Amino acid sequence: MAMIIDGKAAAARVIDAVKAASAEFSATTGSPPGLAVVIVGEDPASHVYVGAKGRKAKECGFSSIQHTLPGTVPQADLMALVARLNADPAVHGILVQLPLPKGFDQEAVIQSIRPVKDVDGLTFVNAGKLASGDFATGLNPCTPAGSMLLVRSVHGDDLSGLEAVVIGRSNLFGKPMGQLLLAANATVTMAHSRTRDLAGICQRAGILVAAVGRARMVKAGWVKPGATIIDVGINRIEENGKSALTGDVDFDAVSEIAGAISPVPGGVGPMTIAMLMANTMTAARRSIGDVRPVI
Repeated sequence: MAMIIDGKAAAARVIDAVKAASAEFSATTGSPPGLAVVIVGEDPASHVYVGAKGRKAKECGFSSIQHTLPGTVPQADLMALVARLNADPAVHGILVQLPLPKGFDQEAVIQSIRPVKDVDGLTFVNAGKLASGDFATGLNPCTPAGSMLLVRSVHGDDLSGLEAVVIGRSNLFGKPMGQLLLAANATVTMAHSRTRDLAGICQRAGILVAAVGRARMVKAGWVKPGATIIDVGINRIEENGKSALTGDVDFDAVSEIAGAISPVPGGVGPMTIAMLMANTMTAARRSIGDVRPVI
């Protein structure tokens, strides 16, 4: 039976480190780290996510500022708000909740955020820094960064000699996850919907990361015995007349084969908000010339 990777416990350790750094920052500067979250429209799920982020920011001792705009707000007004937040020295991190409602140029909004305040790690500048291995000045996307912490909790910092397979090549997760694994010296294969013999490729992986959005796609026969499985998928299904959450991995079957596996829920999910807090704290420290890593 595989070891269950506890994302809640890992996230709690990150938050403890952020709280300590936040208290130190506030004592040194006389003001707390600042996180501004912008939400546009009335999407219920987005409001739930933003509320959770705001509560966690306050728990960390941050100044948490939420800007709620109607879905009818002109693009120019949204861009003007981002520009004001870019110029505000009390704001160290800016997050625009995605997806934006239809009609907005989402990419233009993301790219308008100053890279030093881009705590989602989505600007081209931060994507380029990750691709070039600049971890000293870049900010990495939260979900891949959190997934890497889970990998490191099993294998340590150096993944030399390990073969890793990432299923999914999105700009939001798959590509940055592959780059993080490569930077840790893993031998990385990026798999996707056009990959031939996907099961055979996955069978080689000592680390298998699934991020495709297809419930229980990864079967036990795809998994190398003893492999570490990171399940990033969150899929809502109907089972036994009830709604349930499941990942991209057939957890019950794969956990009999794998060496370690992250569950859904309770695996990667808690790490995303924790890494958002860590990125905000990193951005705040860098604003005063403190380049020490938070975690």
